[in-house]
Amino acid sequence: MEERRIAILSVLVENRGETEKLNAYLSEYGEYIVGRMGIPYREKHVSVLSVVLDAPVSVTNALTGKIGKLSGISAKTLFSKI
Repeated sequence: MEERRIAILSVLVENRGETEKLNAYLSEYGEYIVGRMGIPYREKHVSVLSVVLDAPVSVTNALTGKIGKLSGISAKTLFSKI
């Protein structure tokens, strides 16, 4: 079994038309999500999401990759050492 690591997935949403797919991906990986926070930055027409995960690295990377392929959405992940 692959070791689980804590990670922070940062997501910038510039295309709100893709939020349904984004939320579907987050629901699909919901068992690994510790918490999430979304901040709409209306003045800049962007939303910022922070998602804390406790998952195997391969699972976190798969989710990040799926989200990053959505049009107008950027995703990056920071992993803990534990």
